Amino acid sequence: MKNPDLAHIITMIRRTHGRDLSGYDEAFLAKMLERRMTASDSGSTATYLDRLADDPAEAEDFFQSLRIGYSEFFRNPLTFALLEQLVLPGFVEAREKSGRAEIRIWSAGCAGGQEAWSVAILLDELLAMRNRSLPFRIIATDISEAELAAARQGLYDAAAVRNIRTGHLRDYFSCKGESYVVAPRLQAHVDFSFYDLLDEQSSSPSAGVFGDFDLILCSNLLFYYRPGVQQFILKKVRRGLSPHGYLCRGRSKRGQRRSKRGLAATASWPGGGRSVAEADGGPTCGGGSADRKGFRDCQSIDLVDWLD
Repeated sequence: MKNPDLAHIITMIRRTHGRDLSGYDEAFLAKMLERRMTASDSGSTATYLDRLADDPAEAEDFFQSLRIGYSEFFRNPLTFALLEQLVLPGFVEAREKSGRAEIRIWSAGCAGGQEAWSVAILLDELLAMRNRSLPFRIIATDISEAELAAARQGLYDAAAVRNIRTGHLRDYFSCKGESYVVAPRLQAHVDFSFYDLLDEQSSSPSAGVFGDFDLILCSNLLFYYRPGVQQFILKKVRRGLSPHGYLCRGRSKRGQRRSKRGLAATASWPGGGRSVAEADGGPTCGGGSADRKGFRDCQSIDLVDWLD
């Protein structure tokens, strides 16, 4: 840590509270420290350090402030446009040809469930348009029981659903007072459960113990961690991908190399698997446009970073 105050906090909290905060991104820790100092009316860093050491309640508040549970429906338009137009249709076509039982998706760090519901809406709509009854299952995990309880309830206020198309809001939600609740037929496809991605003793959530996911999304959390922890998480979730699965990583830029085509490229994975992340110049592959042909061309590359 370059910031001596943060280094002191990490050492002190490990010693007095038995918690290790060294994996968090330094800028994120500094931001949360500033917020807690303001909220607790601490006039200086030294004063707040003393309070952290002596006040278990404030220490717990600080720990909880690091568990950011923020998400949105259809959070990044480019991501969901590509999922809707290219990735999910590809899954349906592949399953119809292979006869595989179901499409499997993992939303890791799901927060309030918006990401999982967004994917479920697109997949259910796609299958309805094609008059198909192909089963699909979305396993959504988080470390916050409060966020998981809210996600299972599927109840959102008007501000939360502002990114949802009118047709989707009509077909997949019902009004409950001034709020909107997810339709039961969508809830049947999504399972919310506790899972700690930093747990070194497990490789996948119990609900998805066999892995083999077609799509894994961890776009809500990587940017809160240092590069080494990001890589630990990515290696763990990668093991849960099917050989031709996709990993949606989010906007984390750390540790990535820039390819000559302007994509956020990383090394290829032995055994298959593809990564989708934010592209600087839009959804292109080898200089081509993101049409179905270009999409198929990209599948021959071990790792293609397209999406958010």
